[in-house]
Amino acid sequence: MTYCPNCGAPTEFKIPAGDDRKRNICTATGEIFYDNPRNVVGCIVEHEDKILMCRRAIEPRLGFWTLPAGFLELGETIYQGAARETREEAQAEVRDAELFAMIDVTHIGQVHIFYRAKLAGSHYGAGQESQIALLQSEDEIEWSQLAFPTIHRALSHYFADRARGRFELHTDDLGADDWRQMNLDRVARTADEQS
Repeated sequence: MTYCPNCGAPTEFKIPAGDDRKRNICTATGEIFYDNPRNVVGCIVEHEDKILMCRRAIEPRLGFWTLPAGFLELGETIYQGAARETREEAQAEVRDAELFAMIDVTHIGQVHIFYRAKLAGSHYGAGQESQIALLQSEDEIEWSQLAFPTIHRALSHYFADRARGRFELHTDDLGADDWRQMNLDRVARTADEQS
């Protein structure tokens, strides 16, 4: 940040009194601007032993598969945001939602939060950010074509819990090395599938 968004004065990037890290500070008013993680919220939507998956129609990861999810908006609860993203990306309503996974992705300043929910009714379809929305069983999911490592991690927890017959809340930390390794593994699986 070069200029204060409130008054237009230049900002300085320094450690404010009583703090332990550098922040953008308005040189005119002394207002401190904090850069905090962004929340990505979404749902693992269940229906008849299948999961609602969306193929992305936008970058990043255009054409890859994901769960319906996106950034939480101001004024929403985490659940409201997850339900909204499911409506926007998969034209689906959800019910009986339970918090399922919270995954810290600190190297990109995000927290990914997923609910496990039931499809309300039977309607779903591709929203504006999706090429297609499908209900898929575990063996129909193209694991090497998942858009993000957090989707892989959340689904891995989901299917392991389902096999155990007991769902629990999962917390994870996907650091830069984990993220990079999962991407390398996905590239290797894609190459194997194409050969």
